[in-house]
Amino acid sequence: MRYSAYLLSLATLIALVVPTLEITAKASQSPEFFEETKGQGRYQLAISETKTEEERQAEADLLLLRGAEQYRIRQLQEALQSWERALEIYREVKDLQGEARALGNLGIVASNLGRYQQAIELYEQSLAIKRGLGDLEGQGVTLENLGDVYYHLEDYELAIDIYERSLAIANETEDISRALRILASLGESCRRIGEYQKSIAFFEQGLIISRDKKSQSSEANFLTGLGLAYVDIGQYETAIIFHEQSLSIARSIDHKSAEAYALANLASANDALGQYGLAIYLYEQSIEILQNLDEQAAMGRVLGDMGDSYHNLGQYQRAIGIYESSLEILDLFGDKQGQGIVLHSLGNSYLSLGNYGQAEYLYGQSLMVARDISSAPMLANALGSLGNVFEIRSEYEQAISLYQQQLEIAIEVGDRTSEGIALGKLAIIHHQLGNHQQAIKLFEQRLAIAREIKHHEREALGLNNLGAVFLALGDFSRAESVFRQSIEIYESLRENLLDDQLIAFADTQARTYANLELTLTAQNKIEEALAITERGRGRAFVLQFASRLATEEERAALEASPMAQVPTVVEIQQIARETNTTLVTYSLIFDQALYIWVVQPTGEIEFREMVFDGSAEGGAIINPIAAIDGPVYRSAAPDSEVSDLVAGLRATVVVESTGAVNHEQLQELHKMLIDPIADLLPSDPNSQVAFIPQGELFLVPFAALQDDDGTYLIEKHTILTAPSIQVFGLASREGSLRLRSESEDHRFLSGVVGAAAPEGLGKNALVVGNPTMPTVWLPTDDGFTETQLSYLSGAETEAKAIGDFFDIPVLTGEQATEARIKQELPNASLIHLATHGLLDYGIPESSGVLDVPGAVALAPGNGEDGLLTSAEILQMDLQADLAILSACDTGRGRITGDGVVGLSRALITAGVPSVIVSLWAVNDDSTSILMQRFYQFLATGEFTKAEALRQAQLSLLYAEDVETRLEAVRASAVPTSREGFEPVGDRHPYHWAPFVLIGNGL
Repeated sequence: MRYSAYLLSLATLIALVVPTLEITAKASQSPEFFEETKGQGRYQLAISETKTEEERQAEADLLLLRGAEQYRIRQLQEALQSWERALEIYREVKDLQGEARALGNLGIVASNLGRYQQAIELYEQSLAIKRGLGDLEGQGVTLENLGDVYYHLEDYELAIDIYERSLAIANETEDISRALRILASLGESCRRIGEYQKSIAFFEQGLIISRDKKSQSSEANFLTGLGLAYVDIGQYETAIIFHEQSLSIARSIDHKSAEAYALANLASANDALGQYGLAIYLYEQSIEILQNLDEQAAMGRVLGDMGDSYHNLGQYQRAIGIYESSLEILDLFGDKQGQGIVLHSLGNSYLSLGNYGQAEYLYGQSLMVARDISSAPMLANALGSLGNVFEIRSEYEQAISLYQQQLEIAIEVGDRTSEGIALGKLAIIHHQLGNHQQAIKLFEQRLAIAREIKHHEREALGLNNLGAVFLALGDFSRAESVFRQSIEIYESLRENLLDDQLIAFADTQARTYANLELTLTAQNKIEEALAITERGRGRAFVLQFASRLATEEERAALEASPMAQVPTVVEIQQIARETNTTLVTYSLIFDQALYIWVVQPTGEIEFREMVFDGSAEGGAIINPIAAIDGPVYRSAAPDSEVSDLVAGLRATVVVESTGAVNHEQLQELHKMLIDPIADLLPSDPNSQVAFIPQGELFLVPFAALQDDDGTYLIEKHTILTAPSIQVFGLASREGSLRLRSESEDHRFLSGVVGAAAPEGLGKNALVVGNPTMPTVWLPTDDGFTETQLSYLSGAETEAKAIGDFFDIPVLTGEQATEARIKQELPNASLIHLATHGLLDYGIPESSGVLDVPGAVALAPGNGEDGLLTSAEILQMDLQADLAILSACDTGRGRITGDGVVGLSRALITAGVPSVIVSLWAVNDDSTSILMQRFYQFLATGEFTKAEALRQAQLSLLYAEDVETRLEAVRASAVPTSREGFEPVGDRHPYHWAPFVLIGNGL
């Protein structure tokens, strides 16, 4: 849980969870009936031997007031007793107004204790009395508080309806303060159900009124609300502007507490942006102010938030230390609720470290706190987390018992959302135990709740889980039906999502597509299964790429074309025919099987399946059910056969690059990926083969795979890759359009090697090498340390050689600034960047930043930090026909259901149809040679980009210069004997295999 929203409510910055207490004016006007306890500010009744009816009523009034004071200092049980006694007296003396107020206050306590159904009943009783009395203002108060209960129950639509009724009364009675409070509640409720424009409208309305009334605290409230809403729609910079304005108000009125809370809120916004390092810095400022003000209680909660940021960074030990500091303070001030939440967060960190025993203990401590303060939501949360621990240990009876208790609490308090989650967890265990009919019953109940509360994502997940049970039972027809329903819902939710949100959302859907693939292949619906696997990958890539093409006409044509829509088998076949390419699609099915489809240039489709050791054979594979909480997509598990082979292969070609090649590793992966389809691949080595990997397979250097005879795959085929068939089709089509727009004599020399390139080939080329290196943040045991990247002499040599070849100037050293490169990139026809590529940038635990992975190192200056990030490239509109990232690790990135997210994806999405990148940290000198030779082969006019890259790689493998390699190609000569052929030096795959062409190979 993030604490900033709670802190903001204390600072009147979002007042949703601050109900309006009801006391009588009479109590505050009758000091003779109470005395103030010195030093505590609490009201106590004076002792009286006998009491008249008037005195009895005054006693009730004072009990009402004392309960309010007890509530203020969080003595909820004491407040409950005071108000129950007041209610009893009011009923005895038949004071309906007092009775209605006491009922309303009791509703507030019930709501605070998580007893939402009881709170609703109390509020309804209070409301009925006030209607009978014609107390319009009182009705507005109760309606506002009743709306808060439905807000907590996540029944936001009903909460909005009630808030609007309360707002109408506030407007009628000209209660501006209440109207502002309700506008904030309406804005937040709309935000919760994704009605972001309505939310923004309510917040803007409140902001206008606040400024008109010159209420700066209220103005800060709505600025904060706008900041939260803009975070939700992905406009993080705009959100931060609003939060900074809120902070500015706090500072302008010299309200240090409000400043501290605003800093915490700004930190939370930066945390949402993925700027965990900055978030921590802002939290530290907030903590410093609170410490100076001696507001230790609030400081304890902000520390809990900061611990969450470290947890998000993957620095679990550091998070644990901060959580423990937070607990010390919260314990000192008796903040039981805060303690319970931080204990739970501490348990999460230990769970992430695999310390299940300590996690169990801490969840148990949170459970005890929840029972002590009678907090039903905290209790349910702790029970659910304890259930997770026992489920991980396969102690299913204990897990079922805990989940059942969680379910009972949810039902008791009327929390339908928590009820649905508990039902889902119980269903998963029953499915794992083989109790399929019970699992179906529970999943159907969980599905009904998701539909009732109109939570479409949970509805889609529930359908996926239900389908998984039908799949396990072999009821393929019903399984197919519900999986298709799930996918339809998921895809309907894609509308209006930003690219990064689409990628993250695709991760949650990946398992449903795999389930449907499995179901269709079990029914021998092979071609339909191919359409589904293609439908499930690269959608964010496709949609954004289609919107960023060279001309308005091209964009309109491609956005309207089938390629930009959900793919069909016919359209996949069409792409193979139009590109004259053999398409090879891989799909990893829960680390238990590998599905491979081969689409020939004729349109013929073949399917092959490989079942891994230990998996079921001769039927459908029983897959695990998608998790209820958190991401459900995972690439190959760390101990899977695929993961082990890929890791072993990378060790062979990277870690052991100075030694002999370990042929066994290369051949083993060849057996898995190539042998099953070898008979379907073209015999002509110049025919294109496009591999469409998934998961860990994105990291495979296909060129280096060896058959049993020791022949590398690059020797047999011209290879390229793509994240999806649709992306490949779009890139190829865009590349062809650009080729036709350029005259052939401006592109190629006629077989002349070593001469300068014609003016057209290098015209508007942007070539960068070895810029003055920026500093980056690297992780340490104590956080992060700033380090300057190393000098790359080979990259400078490479860039200058290419510049000489094209007869153009190049940018090196201090000239190669990020600011200048950004200016020149949109107009460049060719992009060549020879510098460091940062794979780990954007991965929180490695860089302190959550962002689209990948950055290119350039010279800092002019307000730029020297890191050209994937996110920045995604915002560009590029015209280049080819981009080469001659750098370390540029082809890698975060592996997601939408393909590798990194620099290569960013460039293609920004409009570059052909991108050459590397899969691992490359050798400076051999890379320079390979890149120069690539351009020399391309300039002959005899090769496509894919063929030119292949010949450059073969020239290193065979230890040939360009002329010798050309002669062999022209003579159609191939090595006749591999006796004594041992790749050493630059012949080792480490030097030539990492470079891959993604997208259009022409």
